[in-house]
Amino acid sequence: QVRLVESGGGLVQAGGSLRLSCAASGGTFSNYNIGWFRQAPGKEREFVIGISWSGGSTYYADSVKGRFTISRDNAKNTVYLQMNILKPEDTAVYSCAAQSNQYSGSYALKERKLYSYWGQGTQVTVSS
Repeated sequence: QVRLVESGGGLVQAGGSLRLSCAASGGTFSNYNIGWFRQAPGKEREFVIGISWSGGSTYYADSVKGRFTISRDNAKNTVYLQMNILKPEDTAVYSCAAQSNQYSGSYALKERKLYSYWGQGTQVTVSS
């Protein structure tokens, strides 16, 4: 059983930056790909960004390319989401999720149904 805890959310002005963290416990962290998803009020949860178990591959939603980056430190069991040039439309609850590393590639990491463990989420609010 893997437990994921997000932190780093908050209120920021448009154009600003935030860094979210996803800390894992209870499993072998390198056995899992990690994805970040977000859900805005009245909208479905959507894929934002993902990273393979080794950190060697990353995947981005078109809406965040050039603004968001993801990295992981397997020694610290933590994944980081650096969000720059934030826009009001980035406002949402951001959740990290863990997916078995038996999966690979863009399709798998973007498919929320293939994730087994989810954090509780952290609110990100971008004011205009």
